[in-house]
Amino acid sequence: MRDLSGGPRVLLRRLRELMAEPLEPQDRLDRIVRQIASNMVAEVCSVYVLRADGVLELYATEGLNREAVHLAQLKMGQGLVGTIAASAQPLNLSDAQSHPAFRYLPETGEEIYHSFLGVPILRTGRSLGVLVVQNKASRNYRDEEVEALETTAMVLAEMIATGELKKITKPGLELDLTRSVTIDGDTYNDGIGLGYVVLHEPRIVVTNLLNEDAEKEIRRLAEAMGSLRISIDDMLSRRDVSMEGEHREVLETYRMFAHDQGWVRKLEEAIRNGLTAEAAVEKVQSDTKARMMRLTDPYLRERMHDFEDLANRLLRQLTGYTGRTTAEGFPNDAIILARAMGAAELLDYPRANVRGLVLEEGAVTSHVVIVARAMGIPVIGQAAGVVALAENGDAVIIDADEGHVHLRPMADHRRSYEEKVRFRARRQEQFRALRAIEPVTKDGQRISLMMNAGLLVDLPQLSESGAEGIGLFRTELQFMIASTMPKADEQEQFYRNVIKQAAGRVVTFRTLDIGGDKVVPYFRGHEEENPALGWRAIRLSLDRPGLLRTQLRALLKASADTELKLMVPMVTEVSELRMVRELLQKEVQHLSRFGHGLPRKLQFGAMLEVPALLWQLDELMAAVDFVSVGSNDLFQFAMAVDRGNARVSDRFDPLGKPFLRILRDIVRGADRNKTPVTLCGELAGKPLSAMALLGIGFRSISMSPASIGPVKAMLLGLDVDALAKAMNEVLDDNSATVPMREVLARFAESHNIPL
Repeated sequence: MRDLSGGPRVLLRRLRELMAEPLEPQDRLDRIVRQIASNMVAEVCSVYVLRADGVLELYATEGLNREAVHLAQLKMGQGLVGTIAASAQPLNLSDAQSHPAFRYLPETGEEIYHSFLGVPILRTGRSLGVLVVQNKASRNYRDEEVEALETTAMVLAEMIATGELKKITKPGLELDLTRSVTIDGDTYNDGIGLGYVVLHEPRIVVTNLLNEDAEKEIRRLAEAMGSLRISIDDMLSRRDVSMEGEHREVLETYRMFAHDQGWVRKLEEAIRNGLTAEAAVEKVQSDTKARMMRLTDPYLRERMHDFEDLANRLLRQLTGYTGRTTAEGFPNDAIILARAMGAAELLDYPRANVRGLVLEEGAVTSHVVIVARAMGIPVIGQAAGVVALAENGDAVIIDADEGHVHLRPMADHRRSYEEKVRFRARRQEQFRALRAIEPVTKDGQRISLMMNAGLLVDLPQLSESGAEGIGLFRTELQFMIASTMPKADEQEQFYRNVIKQAAGRVVTFRTLDIGGDKVVPYFRGHEEENPALGWRAIRLSLDRPGLLRTQLRALLKASADTELKLMVPMVTEVSELRMVRELLQKEVQHLSRFGHGLPRKLQFGAMLEVPALLWQLDELMAAVDFVSVGSNDLFQFAMAVDRGNARVSDRFDPLGKPFLRILRDIVRGADRNKTPVTLCGELAGKPLSAMALLGIGFRSISMSPASIGPVKAMLLGLDVDALAKAMNEVLDDNSATVPMREVLARFAESHNIPL
């Protein structure tokens, strides 16, 4: 090969001219390989493209047998070409045939060529194919020649990514970038959504690859890098990250990368080889990601994510991308894909258009998941690698019932899900027709069906679902989506809006349940080994009485001249309730003294979710106006089961005899003391388990808005007395071994109850 000083720039300029000409894809590809071979004085130049079936197919060649095009094939990891694609690393060999991975393809006629240089065609760290040059003479290619070929491969990556090569792909086959992929994750909120990918903080699409003036591009890079460093320093100086913590650690890593001179040198080298600043960032990012993806150290792999995010930030500086979310241009059926995101960021999207949310990270207790659940959006988390595999606008199906994300689904697969969605829609229409019908059982018992809420966006569901009221309003959600502590007047206005939109329906406000695993960004507690059993809810509020009194005052003022119903979470001893009542009474006296309006009726209750209260039932009932059973936590604590641990979460059934006996004892204790009792939790939201609750005596249950229709359809055909008799026979029989879930299913089937 000749000296390549300036060679890559000449080659890239000629390739740009070829890309601009109105050519058929095969003709364009043939001319590209001829141009590369000519410029690099190579006797062979070949392009292999990765198909969806894992086969690398020869798509164009200069120097090898032309009849081998679209016939010569190597599997991923097979031969030199397959090795390059699998490793995403170049191979530079003076004697290709002596390499242990060499595989002879007689149809190509390549046996006369000794030296071999192959580079992966990369996009976002993924191999899309391989670009190869060969010569008869035995020699090693210089570093600048390798760099030149890697830079040239970017042009081919863009050609593949735009779908231009689909026209010359054999019928029945497809390229890897367009293949259907299924990614498994964890269900955080069930449901099914069909739509199109919207990448949260999407990768910047670099359309201008080749520069006209290298020095100008280097100046642009320096300016953008300076702005990036300033923005990171600004974030580090903000009060909410000025202390030690994980957030600060990430930003410190960003700052280290941003000042890494090795990164800057690689970027400048790519620019001098003919790329624009944006294309240089994309190339170095892709090369680095391809190398780091092979690492097994989880810490180093996490640093890969940090570097990738920083490179995307640099691209935004270069392009001036603001990332503002607007309804204009936003798809009607959007499935948002993100590595991670905040709750407030989700609320920035046009809510009516969002059909699902897929996260690479996150937890079922994360703020964004809580908000998405409140909005009725299906959510899948821990979907590893989904962002890198997707492009904006890709067709996608989120099946959060089963925990699958189907990217670019096959037509028959999509039709199957479309039928599922249509079936659900028909069912919803049937449930909607029940809204005006009183929830009265077949034997004449009226059941109160309430809904759970926590944000203003939930309130329209009151009318849409036909709920009698809000049985659980999670006040902590307002705190969890805010970047700073909501002030007293902000809290008051929020509660006032909730009461106004409830339009006379009862709203049961739960005081703050923060702390433990429900972290708010401006309130830092201590790390706890078991946060669910730690410093949270009423424990935290009693230790921070100012926080609780501010909330109580806001609730009292917002409820002036109406009814206020509030309850306290995570109560362990009745004495805690007495302390809260004292604080509440002080706030009533304070407001009265200063002439503020007060609720015309005040009801004070407790959530029963800690098993210790089971031995204080009569004392508890005497201390409150009502009780609400938090079945999720009560089951977890009573059965010593972490619901987030897949190994044990399904071991014990909440419809098993032990837990149903606990719930029945609570109902009997409430009846004995003439204290109203409601159950809030997942048990209330499924027809079979809701049926069981009615059978053991509950007459008020609270659930997600979407569950009210199916539960009402169930209870309209239910004879509660007959069910209670059947259940009590099994619950009272210590020798009965038949599972209660089976007893319930048989009863429903024999009485034609829809589940």
